[in-house]
Amino acid sequence: MTRPHLLAAALIAVPMLSAPVFAQGGEGADQVVATVDGQDITLGQMIVMKQSIQDPAMADLPDPALWDMMLDQLIRQTAVAASAEETAAVRAQLELQRRNTLASAAVTQIADGEPTDEELQAAYDRFFADQGSVTEYNAAHILVETEEEANALKAEVDGGAEFGAVAEANSTGPSGPNQGDLGWFTADQMVPPFAEAVAAMEPGAVSDPVQTEFGWHVIKLNETRLREAPPLEEVRAELTQMVLREKVEAEIARLVEGAQIEKTEGVDPALLSQTDLLEAN
Repeated sequence: MTRPHLLAAALIAVPMLSAPVFAQGGEGADQVVATVDGQDITLGQMIVMKQSIQDPAMADLPDPALWDMMLDQLIRQTAVAASAEETAAVRAQLELQRRNTLASAAVTQIADGEPTDEELQAAYDRFFADQGSVTEYNAAHILVETEEEANALKAEVDGGAEFGAVAEANSTGPSGPNQGDLGWFTADQMVPPFAEAVAAMEPGAVSDPVQTEFGWHVIKLNETRLREAPPLEEVRAELTQMVLREKVEAEIARLVEGAQIEKTEGVDPALLSQTDLLEAN
């Protein structure tokens, strides 16, 4: 039987506790629901524990049954924890968990709430509106190793040979089997010599050989079109995430900059491998 099954069996075997009775003073997160040798178990701890449940079968239990099961587990955990020896490893792990929990809570608080329309518009202007229209090109090419080959194939096309057939028979690039078709692209997606040649062409034209780091190209420009910036509403979700991320990053930078930080000099990085140090009390 696996450990999770053993744990579940142990929990099921324990008689159910009575339904929870809250003491006078309300049901806030700090409400004590049990004590073990003076250690409090609170309602907040129970709520967080329920949030962490990943087993659908447990999550679907009625609240009274789930309450009894979780409280029993926390009682066992608290009793066992009290017997543990607090080594350097335990202290380090507890402090790391504490910092991580607090830092996560701080980030959540910073990112809480939706950006304003003004913030979204400003982000949109930075990333989309200022770009204006972008020209896209639809082209095909024949790629060969030498200028002589490129000139010869260009002469075939000029003489009436069908460009796609010549590309399919001769091009060494991955687009060759597809008659050299490159689909739609923008200039910044291509290496500069190729992009410059395409930008200077008219639809339907075939270029003279163009050299790039990949070899020699004969290019046919099929057509062009203008791609407009998307409407703000179309990219609202992406902009929202971007604005929130920027807020979090800016606040983290502010907090780190304002913190008094002192790094201990002279500590040997090789000590990272000295795991025996964690066994000390």
